[in-house]
Formats: sequence, C-alpha cells, structure tokens
Amino acid sequence: MKNWLELSDVEYEKVWNKLYDELKFEPSTTNFPSFEVPTPFITYDISNYFGEYEGLNAYDDLEEKALLVFQKITSIDEYIYALDWHHECYWINPHLEYQKNEFDEWTVPIFTNGDYYVFIHKNFEWGYLGHPWERTITIFGKELIKGFSTNNVSKNITSEIM
Repeated sequence: MKNWLELSDVEYEKVWNKLYDELKFEPSTTNFPSFEVPTPFITYDISNYFGEYEGLNAYDDLEEKALLVFQKITSIDEYIYALDWHHECYWINPHLEYQKNEFDEWTVPIFTNGDYYVFIHKNFEWGYLGHPWERTITIFGKELIKGFSTNNVSKNITSEIM
C-alpha cells in the first residue's frame, strides 16, 4: 500500500473548512493561539529549537516518538490527515513506510518550521497542531496525550498543561 496519498480538491476543502469551523482556526503571526482545541490538551513550547539551536536530534526524536504514538492509537488500516497550510495535504497511514523528502523530513514535517502542520484524526477525535509563529505544538485528545506522555515525547521540550 502507498502512503502520503494527496487529498482531492473536495477532501482538501472539506478538512480545512472543518478545521476552521470546529477548531476556530484563525491563522496569525501575532494573535495567539490560532486554534481553540477541546480539553484536555497540552501545548509544548518549541521556541528553543529555532535559530542557532544545534540539538537537531530532538527533531528526529519527535518524529520517531510521534510516529509510535500515531501507530498506537490507530488501527493497522486507518489513515489520518497530514495537513500543510496552503500546500498539498495527505492521507497517511502510521503503519506504512513514511518516505522522507530531500530534507530528510516527512512530506509534511512533524516539526513546524514555517507553516502550520497538522496531523489529525479523520473525525477530529485527537490532533497534533504545529504553530510556526507561536512556536508551539498543541496536542489534544486523551489518547494522543497519553501516548505522548508514555513515550516521553516532552523530555526535550517544555509543556504547559491546559
């Protein structure tokens, strides 16, 4: 089976409309937060990883652990959304191979480095939301939070529990 299946135009419009409606998504470089997520949620401060930071292994650690969590909370044949604001968006299956791009990152990176990156359950039961200007990652949904906690995802990043 293939991974990173590009959303059709109809799917693209539908998921972004749902994100704007259900999570009150309001993109901004100055007004934060840009999402209203259901509780419980955790917001991780990733500002230390911008600029001159040399701890790039933290990116790989986040990629590896996020994938483990996504695998734990999805069935073997389940696809989730991988969204890159104003760019191509995809269906991905955490149990299939995650091909990487020329920058050795996922097609939609797990670390927000200039755009909003979102990994979200098809019914919005849980989600991973990267905010490039707030320099945060917000996760919501009990299963996702438990998975991140169990896999020590936060050992390299600070969090603020909401």
